[in-house]
Amino acid sequence: MKLFVIAGEPSGDKLGAALMAGLKTLSPEVEFIGIGGPLMEAQGLESLFPMEELSIMGLWEVLPRYRALKARIRETAETIARVQPAALITIDSPDFCLRVSGLARATRPALRTIHYVAPSVWAWRPKRAEKMARHIDHVLALLPFEPPYMEAAGMTCDFVGHPVVAEHRATEAEAAAFRETHMIAPDQPLALCLPGSRKGEVKRLAGRFDEALMQLRDREPGLRVVVPTVRGVAPMVRAMTARWPVAPIVVEEAADKAAAFKAADIALAASGTVSLELAANRTPMVIAYDMAPISRMIIAQMLKIDTVTLVNLVSETRAIPEYIGTGCQPSAISKALLALLEDPAIRAAQFAAMETTMERLGEGGEAPGLRAARSVLAHL
Repeated sequence: MKLFVIAGEPSGDKLGAALMAGLKTLSPEVEFIGIGGPLMEAQGLESLFPMEELSIMGLWEVLPRYRALKARIRETAETIARVQPAALITIDSPDFCLRVSGLARATRPALRTIHYVAPSVWAWRPKRAEKMARHIDHVLALLPFEPPYMEAAGMTCDFVGHPVVAEHRATEAEAAAFRETHMIAPDQPLALCLPGSRKGEVKRLAGRFDEALMQLRDREPGLRVVVPTVRGVAPMVRAMTARWPVAPIVVEEAADKAAAFKAADIALAASGTVSLELAANRTPMVIAYDMAPISRMIIAQMLKIDTVTLVNLVSETRAIPEYIGTGCQPSAISKALLALLEDPAIRAAQFAAMETTMERLGEGGEAPGLRAARSVLAHL
């Protein structure tokens, strides 16, 4: 059985790799073609082109790349028509993936289509589910409250759990070894700085995150900072952070990142899946995010929820402070980080929200990648 799989960003690469591993376990003869990153490539995918070409977020940010993206959409759809897969599995990145699905189905109406990650219609643009249903048969949902939204739009949908619950977490010994390697004392405060996995995010947020951490360092002179990053933006991150007044530790390898997450006392992170990674490691956090002014204005008018942090949404709390849009200011962020370091009650509320979140996302059950693979095979 031949499957065409597409992921457009690092979080999708993780999902795709776990799904591919699950499919190989349940159906060893399966073959994969498509687009993905290093983790999917490690599972046997030869990517048509670098996944990083698709890692763009925001309405305004897409415009300069429109022609190139349109060409890649056409190229991908033509490849699907040529290789005739048993199914097309698209992972997140709906602006790219759903256009590819539409073109592929126009050429081959009987092509089975599966999309991994339900659109957040509960947050904004509720009509997206109906538009998606024109090109998608089946959805794999990460959050337990999403299937009814997809089914109402005419697609089948399974909640398969969130992959964060099955990701490797460093041990206490590995965390201690990380601190020792980087000469960070056991009682020395350590902060993670996570300004995003897309170039646009890093460019927009890194300076503000650095300023917030510099202000925090005025109150906590011994503070050390680690910046975990991904392949697509690692050169930019290293170049930018080299100019910071106090250079942080930049880590790219998976083992180093896992150890840093475990070793850290607090984290400052861009909004997104990373909040769940921090929750899985029980790392207290502050979330901040901003985008281009035009994108910010349009999206603000569409939002239906009062928080964009997944830990808050899944746990049904508002334990994680967030500074979004015009609120993404270093002074406010640094105050929240300081409170997180100094106030045990604030940390305790976050820990409780993290426990609830992980339980609801499937921690302790069958690995989500395997659950997703069972759902795919049952649908086919």
